Formats: sequence, structure tokens, C-alpha cells
Amino acid sequence: MPLQTQTPPFIQLHHEDRAAMRAELVAGLLETPANIAPKFLYDALGSRLFDAITELPEYYPTRTEAAIFQQHGADMARVVPGGSILLDLGAGSCAKAARLFPVLRPAAYVAIDISVDYLRDTLQQLQKQHPALAMLGLGMDFSSRFALGADVADWLADGPAAQAPRVVFYPGSSIGNFNPKEALALLKQAHAVCRSGGQGGGLLIGVDRVKPQAVLEPAYDDALGVTAAFNRNLLLNVNRVLGADFAPTAWRHVGLFNARLSRIEMHLEATAQQTVRWPDGERMFAQGERLHTESSYKWQPEAFEALLQDAGFGRARHWSDAQGWFSVFWAPA
Repeated sequence: MPLQTQTPPFIQLHHEDRAAMRAELVAGLLETPANIAPKFLYDALGSRLFDAITELPEYYPTRTEAAIFQQHGADMARVVPGGSILLDLGAGSCAKAARLFPVLRPAAYVAIDISVDYLRDTLQQLQKQHPALAMLGLGMDFSSRFALGADVADWLADGPAAQAPRVVFYPGSSIGNFNPKEALALLKQAHAVCRSGGQGGGLLIGVDRVKPQAVLEPAYDDALGVTAAFNRNLLLNVNRVLGADFAPTAWRHVGLFNARLSRIEMHLEATAQQTVRWPDGERMFAQGERLHTESSYKWQPEAFEALLQDAGFGRARHWSDAQGWFSVFWAPA
């Protein structure tokens, strides 16, 4: 592994295709019911609003997962191999992984996100705090395909950690944004990445669990309206990307638990009949018609363990909070 400077290297595998993004948006808007992919929630303002959501009293996942890591970190370190290459999916600010460095003791850290722009400053500061830890920023849309390219393989191969175990770290219950079929496909790809390194690799993943509706729904529809602002900001992002004319004030945020599908759904509901236009297209929305913007699936531990086995992982174990609201799973590859 090459000696690290104060500026970790970055590899950009994902390149924004504006035409493809516009085509994806139009296709979703013309479907019945209309929908917009949740990735469009996370422009610069949307990312900041989500950070604010994690501080809300109603939003339990972030603090509950953090408490699990704090309480059970030493036990996790007994099964998660030290000296591994830690691959952080959806790394964002890298804060969750960084808190685990003293416990998991990785030999190298790869921060993966759809764009490295958000990672650069954070990773540079993190490198100064951990100068002996090899770090790499990787721009990748792993929701489409999770596989390490030749450039990443070359970086990993250049040193004594080349055959280190590979540990995929996917915290925050983000796996819930995928339906079960999509989640299985991603987990199979994660299993292949884990198996591509030295023996002992595996997956460390945060999973939100099924719980009472009275707990779930306020987490996605808070009293201050921060989640509502986060959801409506998506329309401003669509206006920029597509050239549309959504009026965010004409839409009401809806967050509800769909018990049949075991998922939270976020929608935007038209408060009056309106026609939304974009270059070469338009759609009329009736009053009360909804635009689906995000789903967050909730899992029972036994069902998620079965999903991990279907993806090829070995016998998993998990740690939870006292209330059984959230679990962190370790699945050996």
C-alpha cells in the first residue's frame, strides 16, 4: 500500500450523464403513480437537510445505531477482522466509519459515494487525523452496480495489505431504500467484493427493524417540518435538472407506513389540480394525487438473516438496542 500524503487519492468511476438523468425523471413522472428516484433528494441543500433530520428527536435510526456501535463495538471487533480494508458504502461525511477506526483497526479505508466532491474536504481532514491509515475516495453509483474497477484493484494491490480481508461497511439502514429484490442483488455484489480479498472478509450493515407505526411515522414526518422541507426540496432539484416548473408550495409532504409491504413511504401530494411542464413534456396532477419519492423497508431479523444467506453470506449474527428497534449485522463472506 502506498504511503499516504495529506491528500488521499480519488478515483471517479461515476460520471454524471445529464441526458440520462432527464430521461429517468421524465419516465418516472409519466408513470402511474408518478415517482421520482430518491437519489434526487440529495442535492447540496438536500444533503444538509438530511443531516438536520438526523438530529431530530423523532428520528431514531442514527442515534440508535450509534448507541449499538458504542455498546457492542468490542464484541464486534472479536468477529470483524482487524487489519482489513474497510469499504464504506455511501460514506458521506465518513463520520460513522471514523468512530469505528479505534475498534476495528483497518489497514486501509475506501470511502465510496456517488460523487467524491462531498468527500474531498472530509477525507483530507480525516487523513491528517489518521496519517498511518491508507485512504482512498471512490466516486461510484453502487446502487446500479457495486464492483471494484481495475484502478481500485491496482491501488489495493500496491502494498502489503493487498491480501487483507475486505469488509464492506454499510451503516444507516440505507439498505432499506432498496426493495427486497434490489437489496438481494446489491448484497450478492457485496459478497463478491468481500470474497475478492483475503480470507475473513464480510459485511457489517445497519438494518432498521419493524416497529410500531407510532414510532415509525413521526421519524419521517417530524413536528418541525424538516423532513417535509427535505422532501419538497426534491422538486427544486428536479426543476434544475429537468427544466421543470414544479411549485414546491403546491405540494404537501406525506410520510406513512405501508404495513403490507413493510415499508415507510414518502410522497408529495398535490394540494390543487396543476399541470407541471418541462421541455417537450408535461403532466397534469389532480388535487390529492401523489408523487412517490422514497421507500424505506423495515425488516424482521430472521427475514434479513435469510436474505443474507440467499446472497451467499455465512451464518450472520447481530446486535440490537434494548427496545429492538435497530440491528447491526455481521455476515462473514
